[in-house]
Amino acid sequence: MQVINCTTPANMFHMLRRQIKRSFKKPLILFTPKSLLRHPKCISTLKELSEGSFKEVIDDEILNKSKVKKLVFTSGKLYYELDAKRKELNDLKTAIIRIEQLYPFPNRTLEKIIQKYTNAHRYIWAQEEPKNMGPWFHVMDHFRLVKLKIELISREKSATPASGSFKKFNQRQQEIINKVFKN
Repeated sequence: MQVINCTTPANMFHMLRRQIKRSFKKPLILFTPKSLLRHPKCISTLKELSEGSFKEVIDDEILNKSKVKKLVFTSGKLYYELDAKRKELNDLKTAIIRIEQLYPFPNRTLEKIIQKYTNAHRYIWAQEEPKNMGPWFHVMDHFRLVKLKIELISREKSATPASGSFKKFNQRQQEIINKVFKN
């Protein structure tokens, strides 16, 4: 089985292509939030679509990785909100790494990416779901395998994933984003 949460059109295309071209078939669970269909930053170039392959993990495009002090791991559409806040703050010390394939977890790929950030000392998993929902408990075990002490930034535990109020949702979403960029 595979559990995927794509954040770019090119990665979605390559994931579907990989699924079709494989000599063996695996069940595929795909998370695709509708908001990414209209998001102005969720785009891919023709080159990205025509070349390459599915990326289980998408590394940050920060050029000077030695200046990064904090690694933020996330999955799905929250990436775009975190990236917008980082640009607003002109924060060059925070890298945002997208985990596109949640299962099977890409341990080796993630280890290689983490090793590039030689001065990082704070590791965060950010999710918009409440603490007792979403991928936190699954990814937490894998981060233990690579011996990272990772902290969670999410909504508090809840019996439901949504409050039913768009205003309350936006307020809680902003709290998550602000906590990620708090020193």
